[in-house]
Amino acid sequence: MTSLPSPTKEGGTPNEPGNPQSSDGLKAGLKNRHLSMIAIGGVIGAGLFVGSASGIAAAGPGILLSYALVGLMVVLVMRMLGEMAAARPSSGSFSAYADQALGRWAGFSIGWLYWFFWVVVLAVEATAGAQILEGWIPAVPQWAWALIVMVVLTATNLASVASYGEFEFWFAGIKVVAIGAFVVVGLLAVFGLLPGSDNPGAGLSHLSDTGGFLPNGAGAILTGVLMVVFSFMGSEIVTLAAGESSDPQRAVAKATNSVIWRIAVFYLGSIFVVLTLLPWNDPSIVKDGSYVAALNSIGIPHAGQVMDFIVLTAVLSCLNSGLYTASRMAFSLGLRGDAPKAFARTNARGVPTAAILSSVLFGFVAVFFNYQWPDSVFAFLLNSSGAVALFVWLVICFTQLRMRGIILREEPEKLVVRMWLFPYLTWATIAMISFVLVYMLTDDAAREQVLLSLLVAALVVGIALVKEARGRREKAAEADGRG
Repeated sequence: MTSLPSPTKEGGTPNEPGNPQSSDGLKAGLKNRHLSMIAIGGVIGAGLFVGSASGIAAAGPGILLSYALVGLMVVLVMRMLGEMAAARPSSGSFSAYADQALGRWAGFSIGWLYWFFWVVVLAVEATAGAQILEGWIPAVPQWAWALIVMVVLTATNLASVASYGEFEFWFAGIKVVAIGAFVVVGLLAVFGLLPGSDNPGAGLSHLSDTGGFLPNGAGAILTGVLMVVFSFMGSEIVTLAAGESSDPQRAVAKATNSVIWRIAVFYLGSIFVVLTLLPWNDPSIVKDGSYVAALNSIGIPHAGQVMDFIVLTAVLSCLNSGLYTASRMAFSLGLRGDAPKAFARTNARGVPTAAILSSVLFGFVAVFFNYQWPDSVFAFLLNSSGAVALFVWLVICFTQLRMRGIILREEPEKLVVRMWLFPYLTWATIAMISFVLVYMLTDDAAREQVLLSLLVAALVVGIALVKEARGRREKAAEADGRG
């Protein structure tokens, strides 16, 4: 196991009563209910609400198979990540494990790529939230709303990890209740059990009565995969957050074991309801959004306004978690000497202030680019981070192949969560993710994302290898000097 330097603390002591500290200096301030909701909410991104309509238009009812395939990949990746995180909880999660299993270059590269992904997401989500808020209160300009939501959530993260957890508990709670209610009400309408429903055409027949289950052919399933895969990003956040809980092993095991039903209910369940309430090619799905169209079809009043509120909470949840995730990854990189040492310092409340402020600073810069040069600079940032999710999942797979042996050799009693059918399912997952990446190269809309993401990844890996080589030369020089 790679030994990590101890963080420099500005205040607080690890064993101070009433101020429980994790081994790396962060405060263990997240409660079980926080982690449970972070785990559930982590798989419900804003992309599910706003992006599902385009997937339905592309693949028809076959989009269910697209969601199922991506969901299977996420379940397997989360199982692998859960195995490592339960044994060795860390604020750096898969980046720290890649550091230990594959080499310093791997931990450095995937850590910075993941950080880059989330600071770009901050800009996307801040802009999306600002658009909704400007629609409600047009007197405040959109850029001001983006600034307000970023400042408020930065203050939340700076206060304490418990305040982040509390905000996320309620944001994620609204998403969970909304999707759960949508599924229940929708199913009642589908089976004719909803009083006052005025959609007599709803039913299972919609899955095949308009051109069949695969109206655009079997290839559309893969097109759908490309359109929905990125809406699953965020499921891994709970493994970073677990490092700041009092019982990380239990939290990770619980989150890993529940990922299957979470994806089944929230993704497959809600899309199934949309597809059985309306024909897949109903114009209102693209025009109004899949969930609003479905609610309108059964006569739910003010469906658009209700969904705007839910999407706003999803956006704020994503912003909150994105800032938390980026800052904890920066903290972990600082702890390992792969980022400025200031990133590894925590204040008296166990909060990595410098890591948070640096992450939000780049988030603000990305927001500025989004307003100033949306079709050039920001489009480059967006596309060059677009495939990072798949790179992260690949690294998790390769890391787990090596980490299993390391854990068994050093701490076998901590292997409480195990990947199924190891190593066969791990290799199968690697093949699935690789196939998606290769298929993206054949798709006109996705090709630029893969190529630009590969370019940025190659640049970061190059920096990591140069840094590692320089470190070896310095150690060799020190050894010669001592000799």
